[in-house]
Amino acid sequence: MRINVVCVGKIKEKFYTQAVEEYSKRLSRYCKLDIVELPDEKTPDNASDIVNEQIKNKEGERILSAIKDDAYVCALAIEGKMLELSEKIERLGIEGTSNITFVIGGSLGLADAVLKRADYKLSFSRMTFPHQLMRVILLEQIYRAYRIMKNEPYHK
Repeated sequence: MRINVVCVGKIKEKFYTQAVEEYSKRLSRYCKLDIVELPDEKTPDNASDIVNEQIKNKEGERILSAIKDDAYVCALAIEGKMLELSEKIERLGIEGTSNITFVIGGSLGLADAVLKRADYKLSFSRMTFPHQLMRVILLEQIYRAYRIMKNEPYHK
């Protein structure tokens, strides 16, 4: 299975980069992982709602251009549904899906066009996480999902 992570913004902190590298290495046993990092738009302080929407739309255009037509798209969205990720990935594989793309938006979230393109809106929590940390959390959860699917132990 091919897992793509399309995300807005660069990781600036070394410890996040190291965590992403570690989970990418671990996941290489289970799937083909590609991380596509897209530039974020600078958001002025005290930007109006209109400016924020324009920024989300620009980032959204970049995101949509990075998604392959045949991809099953899971957009990470606070208003999405929570689920058992291993069951979802396994079910998609059984149904013949071989290309899953997870989308992590920038600091303002995802444009409506990206949410409309999504086949599933996934929420990890009602809390808001920094998008750099969310990349680590997502990769860890995908790794955990594969360990569960393979009936392999995972530390607690």
